[in-house]
Order: sequence, then C-alpha cells, then structure tokens
Amino acid sequence: MSAPRTVLCVGAAGSAAGLVARSVAGAGLTVRGLVHSDDKIDAARRNGASETVVADLGDRAALREALRGVDAVFHIIPAFVPDEARIGQALVDVAADAGISRFVFSSVYHPSLLDLSNHRDKMPAEQALFDSGMEYTILQPAMFMAQLDSVIRQAARDGVISGPYSAQSRMAYVDYRDVADVAALAFTTDRFVGGVFELASPGTFSRADLATELTRLLGRDVRAESAPPTIPDTAPVPPTMRTGLGRMFAHYDAYGFSGGNSLVLATMLGREPTTVKAYLAEKADAFGLRR
Repeated sequence: MSAPRTVLCVGAAGSAAGLVARSVAGAGLTVRGLVHSDDKIDAARRNGASETVVADLGDRAALREALRGVDAVFHIIPAFVPDEARIGQALVDVAADAGISRFVFSSVYHPSLLDLSNHRDKMPAEQALFDSGMEYTILQPAMFMAQLDSVIRQAARDGVISGPYSAQSRMAYVDYRDVADVAALAFTTDRFVGGVFELASPGTFSRADLATELTRLLGRDVRAESAPPTIPDTAPVPPTMRTGLGRMFAHYDAYGFSGGNSLVLATMLGREPTTVKAYLAEKADAFGLRR
C-alpha cells in the first residue's frame, strides 16, 4: 500500500467536506475540489483546494474527467437528493474503472435504518466499495454537531429550543471536524484501509439535556419544547426531501438516534473526541453569548 498524493474531494465548498479538504491539505496532500457550480470554486479554494473541477455527481463522463491525475477520492452524498443511491454508487464505479487507489466514503451512522432513505440509500455505495478492488475506508458519522449552532442562537434569543420531534428523544452526535481529521489519516496512513467505522462523540443527548446545559452556559433559563414531526405545507422543500425529512423526524420522535459510543473515534484520533458539552461551550464563546 502506498499513500496517495492527490485527493479528489467531493463537495469541497461545503460545510462538512470543506473541513475534510482543509484537513487533507493540512496533511500535505494536494486537494482537487469537486463542486457543482462555478460560484462554489472560491469557497473550495478557501477550504484548501489547490485545484477545482465543476461536475454533476450524476454525470459519469464528467466524473471520469474530474478523476484524471488523482489517485484518491473523498466522497460524500447530499442527503435526500433524487436518486441518492445511484449518485452515491456512480463515483465508486467510475473511480474503480479509472484505477483510483484509495477511496474514503463519508456514509451515515446506522445505514441499516431501512425506513430512512438518507440512511438506506448510502448502502449501495458501501456495497460497491466492497466489490471495487480499491482500498477503501467507510466512515459512518452520527448527527453533526454543527446543527447545534442554530440551537445555541435560538436559546440565547428566545429562551426556548424546539424542533420537529420529542424534546426527550436522545441523539448521538459527532463533531465533523473530528471526522475530517480521521478522513485525512485515512489517506496518509494505511491503518484504516478496509475498515467500516461508526463515529460518535460520547453519550446521547435530548433537547431537554441541551436546554439544561445551555441554561448553565448562557446564564438564563432555557426551556426545551417538542413540536410535531411534520413539515409545514408552506415550507419551500422539494418533494423528495419533504418525504425523507418527514420519515426521519417521525423516527427520531419515536426512537431518537441511538448510539453514542466514542471508542472507535477516540481510538482512530488517538485522543478523546469533542464532546457535546465542549462544543456548546466553544460555540457560545465564539458567538459572544456565554455569561
């Protein structure tokens, strides 16, 4: 096995894959950022991409061209897009045909939750990797902590945090910055080749738990509320996303998002991962809200 030199980073302009681009570039590898449109190029370059290419993930000819001159791929699929399973698998197939040596796929925590399309539809790409002959690493991150940024601001503004599932539903989280560091290690070492890894911060947290911690951090009472697991008819949400989100919210309302075992992530990082409480404190400070 030999470490790659140039990585095609799908979604390098985005909030998640952009972190991976930064970590990979920081590890000394060349990053080629794949973006969907020209107006994303500058953001990809700010995230560490020294090269950029514009391509649609459903266009196999464009993907073949994007792969010219690279020897590794980081792939992440936007959730709830039409034909998510096909789009996820397409780049794996094209990369295998192009002789790509190493492929790191950011999948999802618990892809076997078959009633949730954003979980189930990652499985074809995972299977394609198993059969591809490439060196692969599959990362399965829990709910991204970045979603808590708006929760912190809502708590500071209104003294209430709410969402479309029960305030008692317990959720597993991960700081995607930790996932990005693992992704970079998956390219610069051979230790993770051939592995499938669930990545989570320790513990699970309900909205009520978050309210208790935010009350302490913000120096004001914060109350957690539950809202029905529905999407308003007036919300500007595409049909595919509306259906997928509705099923996801209903599942979270009934069952939460179980897990929260950090052993794998801590072992891969060689340090303890970011905790939910540490993330809340960091962001409260960054937003100038902590008292």
